[in-house]
Amino acid sequence: MALPDGGVPDLGGEQAGDGTGAAAPLSPAERRVRLLNLIAVITPMVGLGAAMWLAWGSAFNWTQAVIFVVMVEATALGVTAGYHRLFTHRAFATAGWIKYALGALGSMSVQGTVLEWCAIHRVHHQHSDDHDDPHSPHSHEHGSWGEGMAGLVRGFWHAHTGWLFRGRQRGLGKYARDLSSDPVTRAVNRDFRWWVYAGLVIPAVAGGVLEGTWWGAYMGFLWGGLVRILFVHHVTWSINSVCHLWGTRAFRTGDESRNNAFIGVLTLGEGWHNNHHAFPTSARHGLAWWQLDVTYGFIRGLEMVGLAWNVRRPDVGRVEAKRVGAASKAAE
Repeated sequence: MALPDGGVPDLGGEQAGDGTGAAAPLSPAERRVRLLNLIAVITPMVGLGAAMWLAWGSAFNWTQAVIFVVMVEATALGVTAGYHRLFTHRAFATAGWIKYALGALGSMSVQGTVLEWCAIHRVHHQHSDDHDDPHSPHSHEHGSWGEGMAGLVRGFWHAHTGWLFRGRQRGLGKYARDLSSDPVTRAVNRDFRWWVYAGLVIPAVAGGVLEGTWWGAYMGFLWGGLVRILFVHHVTWSINSVCHLWGTRAFRTGDESRNNAFIGVLTLGEGWHNNHHAFPTSARHGLAWWQLDVTYGFIRGLEMVGLAWNVRRPDVGRVEAKRVGAASKAAE
């Protein structure tokens, strides 16, 4: 989740062991990353508690609401349009300054550097729901999570948050070599920590300016900074957990990816996850007219004004051929 120095992912082999199935002792760098992940998960929760306690009286107002919504939408787009569809899958191309801006907004979400995030997501697609998937709720390196409710809870926890604390996955560099060679991506990766700080300072400054008080700055920091990070974290992680457990499967994908309308709305279109696994390089995830995909609307808007090009979409023939039941219908 976090490479605080803006470095590139480890180019070494797979995670080491002693050949007996026992995990090797964590290195100082791995312990540091695990601690930073814990801080990144816990701190926004503390912020939420403080914000809720203060909001019990009259501290929460339209200023904080607007700052929260704007910061959520901006940084979520940085993840969905930037980290995911642009950097990881190259679903469209855009100008260098827009690429950097989307990467900066994605960095403000505090989900790790662009190189590490993209590499892990590419591993997920290559090994979706098998034992090498970093965050599958169905299987892991030692088998499945078990049967019944206990297995479901263990799998959900691992896919949603637990995988962040299982040690730093090695060998990620080979999944991000193309990205590492791009100067804009390297710049975003290098500047990661500064954009994390900016994601906390900007809403604080906005709150202070709009309300003209230090208290307004503090509340902007809480709602537009910490609470916003918490919200974007958990809606993003819901794609790993909820969208591999509950929802519909329109396409044959060889894994347990699901379309979930509720998560689709919260994640600006990422919740149409079965669609995405069927057509991973598509800039459009909501393939039906009623499947709301705000991220694609943003990309389409860029395309219409000439700021995005090579926007990839599956044609009707490919979509219909991959639908569940398409093979049986063709044989009739």
